[in-house]
Amino acid sequence: MDAQKKYTDSGIEVKQLYSGADLPPVTDEKPGSYPFTRGVQPDMYRGKLWTMRQYAGFSTAEESNKRYHYLLSQGVSGLSVAFDLPTQIGYDSDHALAEGEVGKVGVAIDSIEDMQVLFKGIKLEDVSTSMTINATGFILLSLYVALAKQQGADLKKISGTIQNDILKEYAARGTYIYPPKPSMRIITDIFEWCSQEVPKWNTISISGYHIREAGSTAVQEIAFTLSNGKAYVQAAQQKGLDINVFGKRLSFFFNAHNNLFEEVAKFRAARRMWAKIMKDLGATDPKAMMLRFHTQTGGSTLTAQQPLNNISRVTIQTLAAVLGGTQSLHTNGYDEALSLPTEEAARIALRTQQIVAYESGAADTVDPLAGSYYVEALTQEVETEAWKLIEKIDAMGGSVSAIEEGFIQDEIARSAYDYQRNIESGERIIVGVNKFQVEEHNNTPILKVDDSIRLVQSEKLRTLRNNRDHAKCDQLLQLLSDKATSGENIMPVVVEAVEAKCTLGEIADTLRELFGEYR
Repeated sequence: MDAQKKYTDSGIEVKQLYSGADLPPVTDEKPGSYPFTRGVQPDMYRGKLWTMRQYAGFSTAEESNKRYHYLLSQGVSGLSVAFDLPTQIGYDSDHALAEGEVGKVGVAIDSIEDMQVLFKGIKLEDVSTSMTINATGFILLSLYVALAKQQGADLKKISGTIQNDILKEYAARGTYIYPPKPSMRIITDIFEWCSQEVPKWNTISISGYHIREAGSTAVQEIAFTLSNGKAYVQAAQQKGLDINVFGKRLSFFFNAHNNLFEEVAKFRAARRMWAKIMKDLGATDPKAMMLRFHTQTGGSTLTAQQPLNNISRVTIQTLAAVLGGTQSLHTNGYDEALSLPTEEAARIALRTQQIVAYESGAADTVDPLAGSYYVEALTQEVETEAWKLIEKIDAMGGSVSAIEEGFIQDEIARSAYDYQRNIESGERIIVGVNKFQVEEHNNTPILKVDDSIRLVQSEKLRTLRNNRDHAKCDQLLQLLSDKATSGENIMPVVVEAVEAKCTLGEIADTLRELFGEYR
């Protein structure tokens, strides 16, 4: 790239000056109306601020429950649960492959009893809960529903989201279990069952976040995410589901990085593009064409060097998400390049959102950057470049085929390589990393998770297995296998199985035997 020229993170050239001549053809677009470039609500944050979620979950359910109560006391309006690796890939904590990983990157959940402890003292009817879970999303949702029933909640009022986006696992993240086709079938079972039983639940959060964390550009993030979304919609339509019904329960999950204007343009372009995709697939209800999204600030942008600088990075990213019209937001702790966030770091991260909400004026008017020569031109360019990628994926037969062929993975890897090369050459400056360094003595407090967690969880599992009706568990696991074979919806029997104290690992293994594992 020409050193004299300036480019966005996606390689879009930035002109020295933008004027009215750069504006795309202007339509008198209103927020809350198709194609929703300016936002999904007519009044946006004047009517209701975005949901301030803080992602938390570590160690045992008891420890995570304490953090949730703390966050709720500090003003969060929604919980967001992180699960440990064994939970994400369908192993109980006492499984040989779980060793060294229990409770490390999230909370360990093996059974209904862990779920009871995780939400102790929290009424599920009163909070919206987002769960970052994919391959085992159907089990965690069943555990949540079983707990809500125990609390006497009205399932029609339960709200929240499971990530449930398996395609990006194959492309960017790796916590898959089953091959793509049976995985897609489980997802459409969830769509169908939730539309009847838990109608306010967002059945999938189609995630660009991890695609970006793996090294994609902003343009690739929305192109690959919207392509994956299209694949889920088509799979649901093939099952005979109504796009105007399940379309309203789809949500998205995006990353916010440091290039403020490109990020705002990305969010605006994504809304416009998704509305068109849904319309082309047959949606007629405007609510089914709305792209509603959660944002998390960019984990991969945080530096271990001079970690307090991350507070400034997270502030810029928070502004990008808000100016871009997000529906909910998680802000990262400044210490997350070093460890799980401490309580202090989590509080500062939440306060960052609250300062933007209540002190910056950014929430006072809808889409405040609309009409900016630069932002409007950039929104158009981001959209144009993203459509080019989507057209390539469509020509391959859609996202599933593009992932099977390795196209999406290769594109992300190439971008990640270019980014790293630019840092090493000094072409891209990361403050405190390749410029403005200081000699450091890092005194940042670190949150450590003890390895003894596995022993605690294993003991709980032993007690659980000794105090349940074995014949009933065996019968329900056999019934799950039968329904998975016959093509019937598996969700009702999974809910019954977790209520009977079948474990997450037992349910996942029952389907492993049937579907096999993706290699």
